[in-house]
Amino acid sequence: MRLARAAHVVVLWAALSVSRGLFAQGAPILPTTGWESFRAVPIPVTPEQFAARLRPLDLRYAPPEPDFLVPPPPVKALYVNAWAFGSSKLWRLIRLADSTEINAFVVDVKDDTGCLLYPSAVQTALEIGANRCVRTRDVRSRLDSLEAHGIYAIARFVVAKDPLLAERKPRWSVQDVAGGLWRDRIGSAWVDAFNDSVWIYSARLAEEAVRLGFSEVQFDYVRFPDEPKERLATAIFAARRRGDTQRAAVARNIQMLKHRLAPLGVPVTFDIFGLTVAATGDMGIGQVWEDFITVADVVLPMVYPSHYYRGAYGFDRPNAHPYQVVRQALREALARSQYPNAAQIRPYLQAFTLGRRLPRYTRHEISEQIRAAEELGIHSWVLWNPRSVYQRDALRPSRTAVRSAGARIEAVSGTSQ
Repeated sequence: MRLARAAHVVVLWAALSVSRGLFAQGAPILPTTGWESFRAVPIPVTPEQFAARLRPLDLRYAPPEPDFLVPPPPVKALYVNAWAFGSSKLWRLIRLADSTEINAFVVDVKDDTGCLLYPSAVQTALEIGANRCVRTRDVRSRLDSLEAHGIYAIARFVVAKDPLLAERKPRWSVQDVAGGLWRDRIGSAWVDAFNDSVWIYSARLAEEAVRLGFSEVQFDYVRFPDEPKERLATAIFAARRRGDTQRAAVARNIQMLKHRLAPLGVPVTFDIFGLTVAATGDMGIGQVWEDFITVADVVLPMVYPSHYYRGAYGFDRPNAHPYQVVRQALREALARSQYPNAAQIRPYLQAFTLGRRLPRYTRHEISEQIRAAEELGIHSWVLWNPRSVYQRDALRPSRTAVRSAGARIEAVSGTSQ
């Protein structure tokens, strides 16, 4: 047993000494100096396995206080779904970030299935069985790898669209007038956004994520269902208070999240519909731009051109005009954000093709959206692709990659002279 422990310590020492990240080295060779009993013996471990063995997750014990990365100026992020984060795909995404301008990942901790990224000690998660569908059990070692590569880790939480919570705690859920749970057009149950317990559950998960090492928390689906009026007419929101409105419920609870998480000292951010920047009301979902921009640290409008209706901003097919749609939407967002201490605007940009809509989103369409944002002085953004697949040629190379390429060119030129 003592021999095994000593060997583990040496392997960890070797990894931290020779590698930028915890997965980047090949099979490690144990040092011989001072460790004569462990002669240089190769360890037959894959890089991914080696990273996973360093710090197994066990939430029965209090984790050490994490070292938070300061938000990079500016944030240029990729959305990383839980499956990608928990698999070998993460290493490919890290290599992409190493060679491009990307410096942050938005990682699903609770997605719109209600499942979690890692086993949680939060009581509600235990009660509803959310730990039965976790995506990874070595979250800390993977976060260590992000930190080693200078990648800012943002934890994303879906709040109101949580079918697992809705089905396991029906008293917290939207009910149907005909009996049972109300469901949206694709058959998904929602929790009742009038119910404060729903929001507190997400707050507790966020607190846990920060203590594990995430440097920012981001809340999505901070709203009511976006369904046709005739469908919503069958929905019962039992937690609604007399005289309460959807807008008031959302505003009250985003303020609660900000206040509750303030002692942790990390940015509290919110994803909202891109259409809120042009809407005069709450669009029937409880989201009003000013309610967010005056509370959050960062607001992330989802200005996907494919999601705008025909005729928006004067375009018959908004999806075919990514530069113009994103530029116009963000101009309106800036115009409605003239408040003291207003939140930073960090848009979600479209890095996917929606169904069979044309054009397909390739390097040109993605880089045009980035150009539109940056021309307005908005240099922080997140690319969204639900599959977490991204095109390298849509991104600018990192400064390190440019310097390395320049050095190689100079070396070749010097050799040829």
